[in-house]
Amino acid sequence: MSDTVDEPVSNPRGRAIPYGIGAGALALLILGGLMVWRAEAKVNKVALAGSAKPVTVVEAKAAMFRASRVYVGTLQPWVEANVGPQFVAAYVDTVLVRPGAPVQRSQVLATLDCRNASATNRAVAMAARALDSKQKALEEEARARVSLVDAGFEAKVIADKNLAEAESKQAELMEEQAKMMNTALEVSDCILRAPFDGEIATRTQDPGAFVRPGTAIVSVVDRSIVRVTGDAPEVDFDVVAPGTPTQVHVVATGKDLTATISRRAPAADPGTRTVHFEIDVPDPKRELPVGTTGEIRIEVGEPMPAVELPLYAASIRGEKAYLFVVDGDVARSRTVAVKGEIGGSVFLEPELKAGARLVAEGRALLSDGDRVSAKEAP
Repeated sequence: MSDTVDEPVSNPRGRAIPYGIGAGALALLILGGLMVWRAEAKVNKVALAGSAKPVTVVEAKAAMFRASRVYVGTLQPWVEANVGPQFVAAYVDTVLVRPGAPVQRSQVLATLDCRNASATNRAVAMAARALDSKQKALEEEARARVSLVDAGFEAKVIADKNLAEAESKQAELMEEQAKMMNTALEVSDCILRAPFDGEIATRTQDPGAFVRPGTAIVSVVDRSIVRVTGDAPEVDFDVVAPGTPTQVHVVATGKDLTATISRRAPAADPGTRTVHFEIDVPDPKRELPVGTTGEIRIEVGEPMPAVELPLYAASIRGEKAYLFVVDGDVARSRTVAVKGEIGGSVFLEPELKAGARLVAEGRALLSDGDRVSAKEAP
């Protein structure tokens, strides 16, 4: 009987393991190679000093420049008054107006509770009336005694005494009349009236408040003519001469007005060394708000040719502008004299040609002769 030998059975999964390990190793080698290639690709082989620097450029424009002066002024009413008691202290009884209300001259604006002043005025009036009656009686008696002295029936000394008493009562009567005038002023001070035609600007007290002499209850302004007031340095004394045309920009409304200087102070303020000047602007419709800011611009000199560029395209120090002009792909440093500034523009001497391309952004990192990669500024 023969023995049989079993042959080993092959395992497919066992043969696949070495192939999988080999494929993984190959993939890792390929991935590592790609990473090395990517890192090498990002390395800049060119020196930074030799690379072009990115900048934005603007073009210089030909323009006409005229020097000007700008002053900050204030819009003031033609006249203004704070209305309140001047002689009496009392409680506010009524306030009949509010801000914005138009008023006419002598219109009642507010009243005060002045019963005490009224009673005092009546008492003084009655005392004055009594003194007047007594003084008249003494005068009649004095005249009668003088006639008796002339007839020889009365001593002259007694008649002189009666006459002196009559004159004394006359003086007391005049004193009481002065007191009555004073109390009458206090009584009239209890009714507050508008001093002129205008509008109510402010209301600072309400009924029930206690006010003293000098306390304002309401303020009245007249805006039929608005005064634009400003102060100029003493060196501009001739610039703000009366009759000089000006442009006024009203900040509150955005309006631009054209007017001439109406008056100028003959002397400078000793503290600030500034000269006060005023511009009268008729405002029949009362549209300009007073107490607001106005920018006053005055043109001086004659128009001159210049080159205009944005302020941010140059570094200005004193009367010189430092900038970079792009020539091809190279930035060249230039220094040009400044004529002046208006708004967001600076005006230079025309030695810088119109159309020149100037570095706007990136100027701080440049040196003369650097290569640049320029693109137009928006």
